[in-house]
Amino acid sequence: MSDPDILDAIRAFNRFYTNKLGVLAKGYLNTAYTLTEARILYEMGARKQVSATGLNRDLGLDPAYLSRILKKFREAGFLTSEPDPADGRSQILSVTDQGQAEYERLGALSRAQIAGELADLVPEKRDALVASMASIRTILEPAPASPATAATASVVIREHRVGDMGWIIEAQAVAYATEYGWNEKFEGLLAEVAGKFIVNFNPEKERCWIAEKDGKRVGSIAIADGGNGTAKLRLLYLDPAARGLGLGRLLVDQCIAFSQLAGYDRLSLWTNDVLKAAIRIYETAGFTLVSEERHAMFGPACNGQTWELDLEERRRAGR
Repeated sequence: MSDPDILDAIRAFNRFYTNKLGVLAKGYLNTAYTLTEARILYEMGARKQVSATGLNRDLGLDPAYLSRILKKFREAGFLTSEPDPADGRSQILSVTDQGQAEYERLGALSRAQIAGELADLVPEKRDALVASMASIRTILEPAPASPATAATASVVIREHRVGDMGWIIEAQAVAYATEYGWNEKFEGLLAEVAGKFIVNFNPEKERCWIAEKDGKRVGSIAIADGGNGTAKLRLLYLDPAARGLGLGRLLVDQCIAFSQLAGYDRLSLWTNDVLKAAIRIYETAGFTLVSEERHAMFGPACNGQTWELDLEERRRAGR
């Protein structure tokens, strides 16, 4: 049984956040839609096509209530439907051009509302807010039973300060030499990347975060301006003792959120095929492999890989 004080604290936060977003208002985002209707319209626009049964299962709505909303949207010209060949009791729903336009309009209104809430926050507080939200999602999102999620809660993610870049270079160079047999040329590359980041640092478009657990540095990640609307994800690292906690995904989510707020069009990174755990994180986050090349820059033969995430597409999808 949870501590009553914890339960009351969570209830208080829920009341605060629902009021902040205005979800209790008659019209969501000052539109004619309820929050539930807006969510269904979002799912339709994001998926383009979905079965009514699948939509009901994913959202956990009363079937009759969902049916009434779908009827309303069908009459408004937002969707079309046809029998589901896999389920005679269901229908396949497809969003129309008019429905897609309404979905995009709601997404723009939502982003404008959030931008207004963040307008008076300094960058450090915005980053702290995004990190806290990512922590909440990591802890509460359904996952196999594991002590990892609880352990993540004790991690602090902060911006870099004097001495951190030296730690990043040493920690990664030693870890990758031990695990993969990489030579000192990799350490040289790390020093070059870290040095350029410090010399050219632009806080409006660039950021580096350090993860600490029990006061000890255990992880890092950075965003550098690559020019032409491209953000570069750099220096992702997790101490072996901190792996398996979901911290890597937390750091990558932090970079994605910052890159979107900073106005980048895409997020790019370069990695190597032997870094399997990192690649799984990138794939799960939505990155796409765009190119790869064979090399032996660090001693052993590797496949260097370039991955990209389309941030414009994420904005259009309301994410």
